[in-house]
Amino acid sequence: MRRLAILVGVLILFLTGCGGLHELWEGPSAATFKPKTIAVLPPIVGAYEGAREASQTTIYSKLKKSGRYQSVISTEDVNAAFIPKEGSDLLTAYYSKLETTGQSDPELAMKIGKLVQAEALLVAKINSWEFGRAEGDSFGKVGMGMRLIDASNGAIVWKGRHDKIKTYMLFKPKLKDIAEDLVDEMSDYLPK
Repeated sequence: MRRLAILVGVLILFLTGCGGLHELWEGPSAATFKPKTIAVLPPIVGAYEGAREASQTTIYSKLKKSGRYQSVISTEDVNAAFIPKEGSDLLTAYYSKLETTGQSDPELAMKIGKLVQAEALLVAKINSWEFGRAEGDSFGKVGMGMRLIDASNGAIVWKGRHDKIKTYMLFKPKLKDIAEDLVDEMSDYLPK
């Protein structure tokens, strides 16, 4: 059933020309939100544990190269902030509320912003990070959702969701390469 759903998704993308993101939402402050510093938080990976480091590093690298922000807090610094138990508990509580309610908890977001010393937080959720086969075609698929959070008040400023599928015959693509293409496309839609 899952493979059939993937095949139908691939066909829809093929037929529609794949313009834009699957889901895109901008909050009222998106046009005026111009943070100087941003931190890419550890991603929500669910069943795709192997995607944790690669996805966070890819997003960090793409934001750093974009020149959009004066400072992109390094992956190492962000992760180090959550190593103490208090930091880990704070992130767990924030993600729990974000995932169960779909809303950003203002108090927790502000604490995280202070902890990582950033004006904006980027939260990624990995929706797929896998290889599959449908109708005789082999493919690699990476899907993710992103939320841009204003760390001064905890508001969700922007969110998007998209995925990339790459079919192959002989040479299996690297999922990180597919993720790089996906992040390139998604970052074009981030508020500027």
